[in-house]
Amino acid sequence: MSRILSIAAAFLILIGANVSTFAQARPAATPTPTRPAAPQPTPVRPAVTQPAPVAAPANVPAAKIAIVDTSVFGDEKVGIKRYLNAVTTVQKAFEGKNAELRNLQSQIKAIADDINRLSGASVVSPETIRAKQGEGERLQREFKYKKEQADADFEKRYSEVVGPVSNDIGNALIQYAAQNGLTMILDISKLLPAVLTVNPAMDVTQAFIADYNSKHP
Repeated sequence: MSRILSIAAAFLILIGANVSTFAQARPAATPTPTRPAAPQPTPVRPAVTQPAPVAAPANVPAAKIAIVDTSVFGDEKVGIKRYLNAVTTVQKAFEGKNAELRNLQSQIKAIADDINRLSGASVVSPETIRAKQGEGERLQREFKYKKEQADADFEKRYSEVVGPVSNDIGNALIQYAAQNGLTMILDISKLLPAVLTVNPAMDVTQAFIADYNSKHP
């Protein structure tokens, strides 16, 4: 909206002249002072407001969303074979360490059972029970150390063997979406608590698995 500027009123300055009167003389005619013309205000043009540029509408494609249940990828019957083979390879490499840990667990349990049994016997000396307790604590420390080491080694090996396969599956999902005109693919296994209903036709899990297995025998 144009803003109207207030214009100060111009003051008119009257120039008056005092004429002296002499005795026995007629005053000379004094010209009537001319009022100066009031200055005319310069017209103020209203500021022209430039219209704001109109943003062009975004070219958003029509949404076509599908869902995939990635937990099915590891299913032994209907999952992704390449992924299953990678996981199985890592698990087999650690069968020896897992057997060693299970053996330590069995020894610790056996000592705990012995201590409980000996604690109720009147003929057993306290030194015997304390020795059992010491042996059990030693085995527990050994189990803790070996399990932590085995877990670290397993994670490292899993990342080396299964990681590249997982990345390849992710890239394949991107290609699958592009080839089938999908705007977005959501992992339903991560959204289950928030999903109340879903159209089964949106689920492309088995279709993607079949496509991936055919391209990666």
